[in-house]
Amino acid sequence: MRNSSIEKYVILFIPWALSLIFQSNPVLSFLTAWGGSFFIFYITLTGKIQPLPTDRPLSAQLMRPIFLVQIIFAGYTCCTSIFYFLSVLGYQNFQAPSSFYLPDADLLKTTALCQRYYCLGHAAFATGILMFMKYPIKQKYDYDKEKLPNLLLLFALISFPLSEIFLRIPGLSQFYTQLNTLSFISGTLALAFAIPLKNVRNTMICLTLFLFNFYEAITSGFKEPIIISVLVLGIFLYPSYKKLVAVIFIPILILLFFLLPTFNSVFRQSAWSGDDSNNDATQLALDAALNSNGSLGNTNWEFLTSRLSEIDMFTKFVQSTPDNVPYYKTKLLQQSAEAIVPRLFWPSKPSTEDLIMERVYNAGVVYRGEQVSAKPAFIVDAYLSYGAWGVLMFMFAYGAIAQLIDNKAEELFGGYILGTALIFSGLFQIFWRGLSFEFIINVIFWSYVTMLIIFKILRAKNILNEI
Repeated sequence: MRNSSIEKYVILFIPWALSLIFQSNPVLSFLTAWGGSFFIFYITLTGKIQPLPTDRPLSAQLMRPIFLVQIIFAGYTCCTSIFYFLSVLGYQNFQAPSSFYLPDADLLKTTALCQRYYCLGHAAFATGILMFMKYPIKQKYDYDKEKLPNLLLLFALISFPLSEIFLRIPGLSQFYTQLNTLSFISGTLALAFAIPLKNVRNTMICLTLFLFNFYEAITSGFKEPIIISVLVLGIFLYPSYKKLVAVIFIPILILLFFLLPTFNSVFRQSAWSGDDSNNDATQLALDAALNSNGSLGNTNWEFLTSRLSEIDMFTKFVQSTPDNVPYYKTKLLQQSAEAIVPRLFWPSKPSTEDLIMERVYNAGVVYRGEQVSAKPAFIVDAYLSYGAWGVLMFMFAYGAIAQLIDNKAEELFGGYILGTALIFSGLFQIFWRGLSFEFIINVIFWSYVTMLIIFKILRAKNILNEI
């Protein structure tokens, strides 16, 4: 840790403290906590709490935890709840309710309480990052920068077939996701290098890989992979084409948020029912999104209030714990330790999905037998473990561990490009959206092991050389 005392981080918790003072007024308390996250973004991303890294231009270090991880994770967790809050107040498609509408007072209070936990969690998360952010990292190894574009392409070409192999090996399929993500990140990064260098061969190969990954994202039935595909390409191209990226990628991302709810809804109905092929379902979904004739607004409002944010589910957990269901304390960590063991070595290992769903059933979020997945987010599991203290401790650890892993990646892989942009973003993308304890701890553990294995291979091949 550097840059002096711990006292300076107290300012991050001021919005949460103010929201506590205003808790007798749920609307004011919610808005204070919600606006507090934007305050935290401002003082951390402008370097007012701790100076931002100066070893690279800001545009060329956006994949570091203080930037992308915080913006995506905290933005999704803490800021998207405003639409659900408006719906609790009676708004529909941004239209104000009648003057006779009375919100559910208990739900309004619980929603404000959950937002206060979000604000507390964001402050603790940012503190964890800042306390261990110490760029520039003292690098122990270096590589030939002239060979970097081809090295990135090689990563993409090797990691993709490896991911498919792991997908087909019983008990080791957990490595599929991290290697598949590594392939996507390396291919996209290689494309961002090839275009400015006017390397036609690499550009065509990387563009083919990107389009394949984008097609996979479109036909996945989920919005997140599509948005991430566009976002990551824009971030990697931004240092070389700032104005072009701002003009093209920002409008595309905004357009995706408007079109994807309808697109995905129609795609799932067509493809997942088995009535249409993926190609036919994609065409039907695209036609529906582009020619919605008024239905788009209702679909988007449902998306904004019910699926963009997870605060609705959080309110149900808060209503049941600790009043009806006691805090889990260390139980979730114990289950996470068990989840780390590969099924290859423990064939009778309890289903991680079933273990997680037990607390969902206990809280009455969904009922047994319903064909839905409602797994709690990381901050919810933190609350379920020890309440507000759990949110404070686990969210601080979340930020600290993300930053420490990024530090190690830059130390081992010769700096930002291979360390953060490739290895950290490729193997530890799960930090962007915190899942349940069992899933995230398992992925982080094995991703760290994979990182060390990749390091050993690159050292053995003399790609990384000791400084």
